[in-house]
Amino acid sequence: MRLVCISDTHGRHDFPVPEGDVLVHGGDLTAGGSLDEIAKAHAWLASLPHAHKVVIAGNHDHAFERSPLDARALMRDVTYLEDEAYAIDGVRFYGSPWQPRFFDWAFNLDRGPALAAVWAKIPDDTDVLITHGPPHGILDVIHSGEHVGCEALRDALPRIRPRVHVFGHIHEAYGELARDGTRYVNASTCTLRYEPHQPPIVVDL
Repeated sequence: MRLVCISDTHGRHDFPVPEGDVLVHGGDLTAGGSLDEIAKAHAWLASLPHAHKVVIAGNHDHAFERSPLDARALMRDVTYLEDEAYAIDGVRFYGSPWQPRFFDWAFNLDRGPALAAVWAKIPDDTDVLITHGPPHGILDVIHSGEHVGCEALRDALPRIRPRVHVFGHIHEAYGELARDGTRYVNASTCTLRYEPHQPPIVVDL
């Protein structure tokens, strides 16, 4: 199975996307999170040739939190996951949009017990974990040099042990690394200046 991983596209959908079996989007489909923006993002996703498209929301995608039924109704041609699991040909995906509190954006939770409770829902048999934000210490360094990923997510990973963990949120930490049997992918498409110049990352399972 070939995964094509993208994230943080922010409505900037004018970039090439390679072929693959499953397109994975790690959230921030939009810039402002309106239903109109979500509809446009869906139309773009639906136009792509991948047989499966698995999508989560991010902190910019307000409508999924404020008007969840309306937002989900727009995603009819993709698989939208919000603290949910989904299997494709025996490969188990799990997606969640939450991240440590970040100004007044969507899907914010306080660091510590609140986020730990979210990550406790992730099944142990997850193969591909999709979260909007990174775990602490992994592809999470911002321009100031500070690590801003989620400590509770980092602490949950030894239990879950996913084969692949896809996320975004921290545009300037784009890239991938392998650690303890997991391939970590910060698939942020947009740069720190919101230019869609960071190419999709392909992962073969």
